Amino acid sequence: MKITNLLNIAWRSISRNKLRTFLTMLGIIIGVAAVIAMIAIGEGSKQSIEGQITGMGSNMVMIIPTSNTNGGTRMDNNSVQSLNESDVIALKKSPHYINAVSPVVAMKGQVVNGSYNWSTTIQGVHPDFLFIRNWPLQEGIAFTDKDVRSASKLCLIGLTVAANLFPNGGVIVGKSIRFKKIPFKIIGILSRKGQNSFGQDQDDVIITPVTTVQKRILATTYYQSIYAAAIEEKSSDSASAEVEKVLRKNHRLRENDDNDFTVRTQSELVNMLTSTSSILTILLTVIAGISLVVGGIGIMNIMYVSVTERTKEIGLRMAIGARGLDILIQFLIEAILISITGGIIGVIIGISATKAVSFFMEWPTLISASSIYVSFLVCFVTGVFFGYYPALKASKLDPIEALRYE
Repeated sequence: MKITNLLNIAWRSISRNKLRTFLTMLGIIIGVAAVIAMIAIGEGSKQSIEGQITGMGSNMVMIIPTSNTNGGTRMDNNSVQSLNESDVIALKKSPHYINAVSPVVAMKGQVVNGSYNWSTTIQGVHPDFLFIRNWPLQEGIAFTDKDVRSASKLCLIGLTVAANLFPNGGVIVGKSIRFKKIPFKIIGILSRKGQNSFGQDQDDVIITPVTTVQKRILATTYYQSIYAAAIEEKSSDSASAEVEKVLRKNHRLRENDDNDFTVRTQSELVNMLTSTSSILTILLTVIAGISLVVGGIGIMNIMYVSVTERTKEIGLRMAIGARGLDILIQFLIEAILISITGGIIGVIIGISATKAVSFFMEWPTLISASSIYVSFLVCFVTGVFFGYYPALKASKLDPIEALRYE
């Protein structure tokens, strides 16, 4: 029997019981829709994390002092005094994988402009900090090495600080603000960064020469952290190893001594966050995939019912010359049609649900073409796997017994 005739017979058989067929498809529809939506949300989250971290500077290397214990009390990293100017000088002389270095000191406090005030963080850095963080200015100019040497009271402000201190807008560059009663002249406004991967507002910051914060606010000669930039993203691990080697030598650490600092790269942060996201995506996808199994069992059940209902029809077809293989293919095609049709509806619902989540909840999503292909493949396999045994049973019916069946 021609495959086109078998398709027509299978389609007519499915169409005779539309409601029953739809209810059978429901497990497949829910499973496919859930799988596509879960993968889209997971991939979107992963891409968003990678984009945010890349925006911070994809080749950035961070050095922080290692916390230790003092009299049984664990000290905060900011209290550990193991990074200083000699470390920055030594790192700037590194010849291979590092092309920019900036120390960082920071403090939270109240900043004031006339009757407006705002609680924010002031960061003392070197001019290379903006290059390392991949952070251009929206307007104005950056301070220079000369300003660092003279501990100038100049600053760059983020857009959140600008919005809260100057709610009426107007010209901001050139105005003065006060942080802990110390006046700072605004020479530039930083471009928008948005929230980082941990939900912190990166635009809520004031950036000023590192020596200004050290001498005028914190009264310290040590750094809370050091940021460096590898020559390119793929050199981050080599740059990290170089930083460790340089700092161990500069700190005169012996071979068996532990580091009194910690080196982190953006690639490590990306891998950590995306791996967590991937595990959650896999978990949710597996849970959603259970619906496909349930849907497959529903197909097997309905095909058994169909074989029982159409026993006399099967006997009649065999009596007029249909082979067992024709009967097998006919019922297998019916199972695959149910599964594939459910898959198509599931894909449409899954894509629509993903778009709705992205629009209404503003979650990052990314619909992957591979997830759609895999869903169709799974639907086909489900139809074959769960439809085969009922089809086989139908193909092995004795025509005489089938014709006698009531």
